[in-house]
Amino acid sequence: MSVVVTASEPGWIGLFSGLSERQFRKLVGVVRRRGGGAPTGGRPWSLPLEDRILLVAAYWRTNLTMRQLGPLFGISKSAADRVIDDIAPLLALAPVRRRHPAGTVLIVDGTLVPTRDRSVAASSKNYRYSTNHQVVIDANTRLVVAAGRPLPGNRHDARAYRESGVDRAVRNAPVLGDGGYRGTPALIPHWPRKDRPLTREQEADNTVHRRARARVEHAFSRMKTFKILRDCRLRGDGVHQAILGIARLHNLALAG
Repeated sequence: MSVVVTASEPGWIGLFSGLSERQFRKLVGVVRRRGGGAPTGGRPWSLPLEDRILLVAAYWRTNLTMRQLGPLFGISKSAADRVIDDIAPLLALAPVRRRHPAGTVLIVDGTLVPTRDRSVAASSKNYRYSTNHQVVIDANTRLVVAAGRPLPGNRHDARAYRESGVDRAVRNAPVLGDGGYRGTPALIPHWPRKDRPLTREQEADNTVHRRARARVEHAFSRMKTFKILRDCRLRGDGVHQAILGIARLHNLALAG
């Protein structure tokens, strides 16, 4: 079977992963340190590690079926499926294990990912079965700091914030959230009441708050250029692995 797409041609790297050659080599190094290039003890892979990583990025970017994706890399659909199962967990964004530097400000928000696996999804406000993903970014660097476990799409953000686990990633830094995070430690906008309208100072605070929070929406916009986050056919932990891996690609593209 002839190969159409390969990491040895730099044009494919940028198209599917959004990374430069240097950034992609850095990603390959991370996967190799996590054991991605180690012998499996069974049948050897027909693709080098670089091509396997690119295949996973291409899958997330295009959301092609295995029957469509495999021939692009010169392998069968079952081999493509095994590559994704093997490499996707190794691309995941690492959890935060250290304190955030002084002056760090974080932003949290939830995004819905249409997901076909109804064991993890629920009918949501987007009128589709979706999963709720809580994502935290650094307001200054715009890098993704954490992405929580997926929850049913009808789960309220304040509850999802606690149940997804992202609350543990923001314990020692102030975090901004929208009005959906009432009852959490997140800093939310001022809300008017019938008998107490907002003052000019509060309206000015809300303007600053909205402008800062727009950064997490921009992060979602960039991440959702990967079409897997528009209609995820993966089952079980697949959608979680996808958003963690895409978060790593997003961070590498921004920080190099």
